Amino acid sequence: MKLLISNDDGIFALGIRTLANALAEAGHDVSVVCPDRERSATGHGLTLHDPIRAEVVQSTFHPSIKAWACSGTPSDCVKLGLWALLDSPPDYVISGINQGSNLGTDILYSGTVSAAMEGVIEGIPGIAISLTSFACRDFAPAAQFACLLLAQLAQQPLPQLMLLNVNVPPVKWDAIAGVVITRQGVRRYVDVFEKRVDPRGKTYYWLTGELQEELEPKTQPHLPFDIPTDVKAIRDNYITITPLQYDLTSATGLHNLKEWKFDFPAKGNEN
Repeated sequence: MKLLISNDDGIFALGIRTLANALAEAGHDVSVVCPDRERSATGHGLTLHDPIRAEVVQSTFHPSIKAWACSGTPSDCVKLGLWALLDSPPDYVISGINQGSNLGTDILYSGTVSAAMEGVIEGIPGIAISLTSFACRDFAPAAQFACLLLAQLAQQPLPQLMLLNVNVPPVKWDAIAGVVITRQGVRRYVDVFEKRVDPRGKTYYWLTGELQEELEPKTQPHLPFDIPTDVKAIRDNYITITPLQYDLTSATGLHNLKEWKFDFPAKGNEN
């Protein structure tokens, strides 16, 4: 397959190097376009008021890989790769392997997920892969699963355009309990800002939010009730795969709100 790989941890992150090299060694046509520095938690931000630069990177990846370091956000990288750097569209946009989880509501902030979602917006299926630990540096199991997942997709293509959000527990391959399809869970933080004073006496704040609790989301009528959440399944050492889409429309909201009636003046009768 032809693959475009990006991330939000930067061009020199071990996770992207492990992923890209593993996929190249498996025979895939791999291109890498990712930020020139860490751009975590940038969400789906785009650079609008500054130029975006892309420099060719050599001697970092497998010899068959074409790689660029981009001055923009993760979403910039994918958009630039698709519209300017690659000579033809890839079969998949893959983002990762991220250092740290992208579970539950954290995906709303994630540059990793946003990079893969940029591919979906452009009509190309996406895969986001995360290792659910900031301490573990063993990306090999996650890279091995990425190869298995692409082999699976070659045999059973996705039924429709979507993003697969994959989280891999930080354990050895033989300690992984299996693979489970999940729905998005909920993670809630205590958003504590630490107040500090700089050498010039100016006050500034540093976000130091800590995970408070992991909640079971409310039942959604359009989702099977017996599907576990990604937050729960990862605790049991399962690899989780959560299918995502960029359409945030609430089906329940549409159903309920369509009954609303507004006493709105007709045209020509505003007075």
